[in-house]
Amino acid sequence: MDFSSIKKIYLVGIGGIGMSALARYFNGLGMKIWGYDKVRTDLTAELENEGMEIHYHEDISLIPEAVDLVIYTPAIPKEHAELCYFIDHNYTIMKRAEVLGLISRNRKTIAVAGTHGKTSTSSILTYILRTAGVDCTAFLGGIANNFNSNFINGSSEWVVMEADEFDRSFLQLNPEIAIVTSMDADHLDIYGNHDEMKASYLKFMGQAKTDLLLRKGLEENIGHAEIKAKIHSYGTEAGAEYQSLRIRSEAPNFVFDWKDNALGTKWDDLLFTLPGRHNVENATAAIAVAQLLGCEEQKIRQALRTFRGIWRRFEWVYQSPDAVFIDDYAHHPEELKAAIRAARSLFPDRKITGVFQPHLYSRTRDFVDGFAEALDELDELLLLDIYPARELPIDGVSSKIIFDKMKSKNKQLISKNNLIEKLKENKIEVLMTLGAGDIGAMTKDIAKAIFKN
Repeated sequence: MDFSSIKKIYLVGIGGIGMSALARYFNGLGMKIWGYDKVRTDLTAELENEGMEIHYHEDISLIPEAVDLVIYTPAIPKEHAELCYFIDHNYTIMKRAEVLGLISRNRKTIAVAGTHGKTSTSSILTYILRTAGVDCTAFLGGIANNFNSNFINGSSEWVVMEADEFDRSFLQLNPEIAIVTSMDADHLDIYGNHDEMKASYLKFMGQAKTDLLLRKGLEENIGHAEIKAKIHSYGTEAGAEYQSLRIRSEAPNFVFDWKDNALGTKWDDLLFTLPGRHNVENATAAIAVAQLLGCEEQKIRQALRTFRGIWRRFEWVYQSPDAVFIDDYAHHPEELKAAIRAARSLFPDRKITGVFQPHLYSRTRDFVDGFAEALDELDELLLLDIYPARELPIDGVSSKIIFDKMKSKNKQLISKNNLIEKLKENKIEVLMTLGAGDIGAMTKDIAKAIFKN
């Protein structure tokens, strides 16, 4: 498709983190942008302030005339009135992933895939590259605080993109460089089983052109897959080509050494603003790619110590000598463990109170044992109802199945409406709100009510 001939674009689900990045991209090209989303959020309000027209209820009368391109996210139900209208009236309609694929074909793409870690890795990488003078464009799955945006417009030939495995979207990309951070089971409502998900990842790996960076251990999954790119491993384990070691906590930061074991290069005492070994692993991959692109050590050091994080990725909402409030998007058992352990490493002697909102009925059903195990690492848990997102209820699936599997006795199953009152009953030392639903929209109210912030 020749985007230069397009003047009007309509996005169904414009408020999604990936969709809004596309909206910003096309808006920056001077196209007129309309869209629908279910609720008005801070992000959609920003899009409106940037000149886009958005409404929040299904109403085909609000669709403008002469729309040249309709973009939708698979998270939108197939029976959505506006999407059905566009289909019935033969509009040019494309999935978000298809559009990203078309954009990437005219650029040198660095694609970051993984069940978890892709938003942090792509955001860290983007900030390092731009700090080091590579004026890349980026489509991110979160709001990077250094840019206050999920879309960063650059003038160089390089573009950083998250490669999302949901709905096999990442198979639309043919990147120069690919990173795979993790391949834990997820989205089994799409894939059916873990092996099918892995097969799609292997196909994605095979589409990388020059370099493929795999977290140490993932190379064991390759088998007989056809991989064109040069394979590199990274991580904190011995044997990784790119390795971070001597990792230690110096609250609120982490410090580590980084080594290129192939070349023998070693950089000592890198100061990094994001806590947790998982974030050090993410930074390890980002540093490796930056080095492949010729970025200088001092610029990389500068970027790591001035990186300000990502909205809802171990985000510091409130901090005082007596209390800390951290918000995190974690919605998979491994992500929960990583976030909780990062908090524990920073505050080993404090009580950690977690508020968890499960995301999707299917994910809750598929990973109930993992959720229970991860949440047992908290000192105290307030467990909310499931956030359904795109799904209808599943018989027998509720937050209670997690609750009943947990060994911890210090847990409560509560309604979101009662959350603040329940929090007021306890002395908070470290508070973590966790989940990919709308719990993140409550952080300001929680901070104001609990910490008088």
